[in-house]
Amino acid sequence: MQFLKDIFYLFFPNLCINCSTNLLKTELFLCTSCKHSLPIINNNEVTQQMLQTIFYGRVPINSIHSFLYYNKGGITQKIIHELKYKNQENIGVFFGSWFAYELKKENIFSNVDYIIPVPLHISKEKQRGYNQVTKFAKTLSTDLEITYIPNKLLRTSKAKTQTLHQRFERFSKNNTKFQLNDLEIFKNKHVLLVDDVVTTGATLEACCNELLKTAHISISICTIAYTEKG
Repeated sequence: MQFLKDIFYLFFPNLCINCSTNLLKTELFLCTSCKHSLPIINNNEVTQQMLQTIFYGRVPINSIHSFLYYNKGGITQKIIHELKYKNQENIGVFFGSWFAYELKKENIFSNVDYIIPVPLHISKEKQRGYNQVTKFAKTLSTDLEITYIPNKLLRTSKAKTQTLHQRFERFSKNNTKFQLNDLEIFKNKHVLLVDDVVTTGATLEACCNELLKTAHISISICTIAYTEKG
């Protein structure tokens, strides 16, 4: 049986999603070199202020943490592209497990009651076949031992592919709509809103505004990546 596995591996090797080199049997998604090249965000006062500034004066956020910097043409963009458009859902598991390990070391999100994924519109999820956030959020839920609650926050408008100009227009108008179908379940609770990438923060702000219809709710945010300014 092992011989057959070795033959299969020889003709159908796994490739690094960044540099396309053959992966070793012990490697997953990324080769060791690319893994060490990941632009991981160090958790300190400077990066916390950087992330908190996104929502300052817009919506009250308890805390926000992202794992990777996102730059156009960079390794993180390739990773997110594979996750969203190439059916590589388990990338979410890979980074969810890794990020959860780092978060637990610093006791971050230890007082969170529920994890909520940012939803896709039902037609978009049907077209894609999955929500790219789901496995990342579920893995955080399992590893951090926080209850995962989907399908309470729903997207009621369908997002379209954005040009740079449209993104700024979207930021100012905040046209993305969400609906919370239960105003009691998160009452007096601390929830963790999970998404793949935070850029302008418009989508997450829209989610927060809907969640804030719940009495005495506290909101934190967790994403795989943060789009670095400049």
